[in-house]
Amino acid sequence: MQKLVEQNWDYTKHAKFYEYRPNYAPKSIDMLLCLAKGENKNVLKVADIGAGTGNLSIMLLERGCTVVAVEPNDAMREIGIQRTKGQDIEWIRATGLESGLKDENFDWLTFGSSFNVMDRNLALKEAYRVLKKGAYFSCMWNHRDLNDEVQKEVEAIITHFVPSYERGVRREEQRSFIEKHKELFDTIVYLEEDFYFHQSLQNYILAWQSVKNPYWDLDTNEGKKLFEAICEEFKKKLPSEFKIKYTTRSWSAKKQG
Repeated sequence: MQKLVEQNWDYTKHAKFYEYRPNYAPKSIDMLLCLAKGENKNVLKVADIGAGTGNLSIMLLERGCTVVAVEPNDAMREIGIQRTKGQDIEWIRATGLESGLKDENFDWLTFGSSFNVMDRNLALKEAYRVLKKGAYFSCMWNHRDLNDEVQKEVEAIITHFVPSYERGVRREEQRSFIEKHKELFDTIVYLEEDFYFHQSLQNYILAWQSVKNPYWDLDTNEGKKLFEAICEEFKKKLPSEFKIKYTTRSWSAKKQG
């Protein structure tokens, strides 16, 4: 079967490292669920777009939601299917731009660290199509706290090797973008929550192997050498275990009309 992911965002070689990433702050997901649920007394049907290996999908399942997980990458989806076997979830091989989901069939739609890897204009149109009237979509990311002492050292190491290093759309605020689409979504809700994640240096390096960026491509010798050099500095300058501060940030908006 032909891959559905553009080469620029093909996470096949990164999938197995996703388990080393911190998941979203649980209380944030609880609050977002309350927002999405509103007065609805029924089980929420959620479309999790760009579900990856199922990190957010699993949190939604734990909170009693019925989930349809949309993930185009075969390797990611296969891991997700194994992690959620026997639960109230359906996995769909599709993109967030052409999901194949039914019109106005979902109570909530989520983008867990995926809104930035697709055309956001088209993604919002697709979200509008599949959501019920008055339902919310939410996009969210975990951001490293760059004032954290460990992260300051990490940033210094990375920018030493990659002076032009930038974090892209995933670090940007999303309000100004959503406001350009008021005919689709309005009533924006912003939420953020700090949390700490305990990690060994070894697992921290493995987590970085789940990251795809234009600076080190692990499929090339040049990219491998750069990443190895960065990791060697991590090993020299970071403790063997540490607690890292992250912030879960999310933007939600209600379907209009």
